[in-house]
Amino acid sequence: METKQRERQSMLAVHVGLVANIVLAISKTTIGTLGHSPALLADGINSTSDVASYLVVGAFMRQAGKPPDHEHPYGHRQLESIAALVVGSFVITAAVAIFWNSINSIYELWLGDSDFTGASQTALWVALFSVLIKLGLTIFTRRIGRETGNVAIMALAYDHRNDLFSSLAATLGIILGRMGYLWVDPLAGALVALFVLRTGIEIIRDSSYDLMDTVPAQRLADQITNLIQAVSGVKQIEEIHAHRFGPYLVVNVTIGIDGNISVAKGDAIASQVEKVLYQEIELLRRVYVHYHPVRVTVEEPNLILEPESESQ
Repeated sequence: METKQRERQSMLAVHVGLVANIVLAISKTTIGTLGHSPALLADGINSTSDVASYLVVGAFMRQAGKPPDHEHPYGHRQLESIAALVVGSFVITAAVAIFWNSINSIYELWLGDSDFTGASQTALWVALFSVLIKLGLTIFTRRIGRETGNVAIMALAYDHRNDLFSSLAATLGIILGRMGYLWVDPLAGALVALFVLRTGIEIIRDSSYDLMDTVPAQRLADQITNLIQAVSGVKQIEEIHAHRFGPYLVVNVTIGIDGNISVAKGDAIASQVEKVLYQEIELLRRVYVHYHPVRVTVEEPNLILEPESESQ
């Protein structure tokens, strides 16, 4: 996928999600309050946090699309992972607020200090509407996230999936609450909060892996090794270094070649290695090949993931 198309698709997912969450946040918090539904109100608080996270992600995404410059020669794609961290932080904050509000409602019911008599019919319809919207957003955003390889968009897709289950729990709580089981409504809100918390932790964990260059090391090393070994003239693979910048990879390899051949022939072998890696490894942005006269001791190559410097 071309860079401009990738950016357009990513921003489309952000804008669609933002508009949908604004509508849901207003409707769920309003009806959750007026319709006396702790579960729907908790779900509305979650949607409100989503609006804030979408605004932040949109700002980060615009910066991530900036071209490379002198200080950032590989571009600004790491901002996508930072945006995912922001999403995760908002999700965890929302989870704590939802859980506290729900437990407080259960406690008031237990003490008999609550005037809660069950949610209104309107609250039930809003909850069902939220389920349908979030189902569509989950499918739509996940598809774009997979097509673009954008971790921030995938984080939003996970958040939509989380919201889908939250709305389902809220709907069930409202239905049972209207049947006379008043404690189920706020309990559903507390369960929603736990699921929201888990999702937030998962988002932060995954985006942290990207920022710390954690990639499927052995699988990538094996793929690169197999590709290079198939190139005529390569006698040995000494080192493989890999960096990750957003969805892209930068690879440095050191190979051993026959020390009796000319520099021109060595350069031709290195160029063929570059060509093969560019053709076979998806989202590979840069390849640097160094070649030495072949060594006597042959060691198994390892993938070395180097931390990024501040200038990158």
